Amino acid sequence: MRSKSQSPINVKLILTGIFLVFLLFLVLRSTYSPSPDQQTQSLDHSSVVSKSSSEDQETDEDHRSSSSSSSSSFSVACPSHTCNKISPSLANALVHYATSNVTPQQTLKEISVSLRVLEKKSPCYFLVFGLGHDSLMWTALNHGGRTVFLEEDKSWIEQIQSQLPNLESYHVIYDTRITQADELMEIGMSNEDCKKVTDPRFSKCQLALKGLPQQVLEIDWDLIMVDAPTGWHDGAPGRMSAIYTAGLIARNKLDGETDVFVHDVDRIVEDQFSKAFLCEGYLVEQEGRIRHFNIPSHRARLGRPFCP
Repeated sequence: MRSKSQSPINVKLILTGIFLVFLLFLVLRSTYSPSPDQQTQSLDHSSVVSKSSSEDQETDEDHRSSSSSSSSSFSVACPSHTCNKISPSLANALVHYATSNVTPQQTLKEISVSLRVLEKKSPCYFLVFGLGHDSLMWTALNHGGRTVFLEEDKSWIEQIQSQLPNLESYHVIYDTRITQADELMEIGMSNEDCKKVTDPRFSKCQLALKGLPQQVLEIDWDLIMVDAPTGWHDGAPGRMSAIYTAGLIARNKLDGETDVFVHDVDRIVEDQFSKAFLCEGYLVEQEGRIRHFNIPSHRARLGRPFCP
């Protein structure tokens, strides 16, 4: 999620441009949309003209005028200056990225993979493993929904919260090391407990994260993004448990499907563990370093195999 080097400036310019175009659209819509008073005047004029018709037509017009009045009162309840106002999450993201020297870790094409799903499902429940420079963007794209971030570094959480206090994030402890990846892969593939779908807290599989916050485990998530923990050096915890647990949460959902995204699949752990425990049969697409899986609930239809 985090990077010690600055991302290419063109990505920042593209994202800033998208936000500015969206803001301009809202302003233009607000400027040229007829006000509720103008709509009411138009309806009143139509009513006066129609009164010159026959009595049957007048009765019918009265009925339609009543319906229009009801619709107009609904519009007034949501004034144009409120309805067309830019959302706080989008406004914060626009200002943040326009004034920041850092940009999201993912490329525009990689972000677009998740964005297409968010466009269909938001507002929704969105769980993200990792807290970073793209966190405000994900929150803005899921405006009206609930976006939660899980982070391994407590000091980093405090630093981000001081700058962006509205982000919801929780500290997670990982007890693995990336040097254990081969051993954990063998355990996950051979141990039958790792094929059982259950709440991660009660799983007997060594790969399951059992210390996740209760707030996280009580929600049926619509989207899950695995972009943490750190996995680029031998002393790092690696994403073995995060990937496995994301799949377990998706399968343990009461009903429906969960879209799971794994970033950095150009690395061995992310590549192998996502294929093994999120399953190639559930793979929807891959763009650059991000892989998208769509995993159905295994509780809604008992007897599903762990992988199709």
